[in-house]
Amino acid sequence: MKKIILLLSIIVVLYSCKQNESTESIKTKKVRVRKQPKMVSYTLTNTKQWLEQNAKDSLKMDIALALNRTDKTNFTQMDSVIIPGDFNGDIEFYLPFPTHVEYLKDIDKIIYFSYPTQTFAAYENGELIYTGPTNMGRKKDQTPTGLFYTNWKAEQTTSTFNDEWDLKWNFNIANKEGVGWHQYSLPGYPASHSCLRLQEKDARYLYDWADQWVLADEENVKVKGTPVVVFGSYNFDAPKPWLQLIDNSKAIDITENEIEELTKPLLSGILSEQKNRTSFQKAK
Repeated sequence: MKKIILLLSIIVVLYSCKQNESTESIKTKKVRVRKQPKMVSYTLTNTKQWLEQNAKDSLKMDIALALNRTDKTNFTQMDSVIIPGDFNGDIEFYLPFPTHVEYLKDIDKIIYFSYPTQTFAAYENGELIYTGPTNMGRKKDQTPTGLFYTNWKAEQTTSTFNDEWDLKWNFNIANKEGVGWHQYSLPGYPASHSCLRLQEKDARYLYDWADQWVLADEENVKVKGTPVVVFGSYNFDAPKPWLQLIDNSKAIDITENEIEELTKPLLSGILSEQKNRTSFQKAK
């Protein structure tokens, strides 16, 4: 009898330890260690002079390119650029999306594209995992806004607007309209024919991270891909919005409450599609 009691005690202890380990794992799964800059301030600087001192510093370059919503080629052609006073922080602290949105905790994956700030952000269960600059649709070919889902993707494809344009890491979000994200030149303002232009490293990351749709047949979608929310509007007749950061470092911040209000009317549909994908994966 004593042996049985001892055996049961050991089993209970082992089970309790495993439960604690599992709980601890769940609690720490999404925790990210972030490095904040000591101060956040910005100045307008002569591009050529800045590059002479900083062109070989990849970390500074990444932040400078993101801040100016551009790529290296276009950056070098700008007369002046906005530069932070302190580069010693992770890139998310120089871009407008919040690092955590509690309201999104039940959404496994979601991507936001902000028209007014020309930036994007990818979240997993409310935690910001990736963010960067984008150049969206120009004034006469504006990017449609609303809720979309990723569908088909291709490492390289040809633009439906101009067959001379090669698009790398293309992921479509509006199949019939031919709208998606891909790598392409970022001049530092909305310039595309409605697509979501990205730096190549960012296009590649989202290409690998987001989920494709699953088709039932040629006409019907069985499982939708990752939800993508494109929101806001851009004042094409005003100075670039991020130049406001020179006077106010929080001028174009996107708050948790804004993301919540934006997502609230979409949440039930997003969770329904997520449940459908989970059921499909379990049945495979």
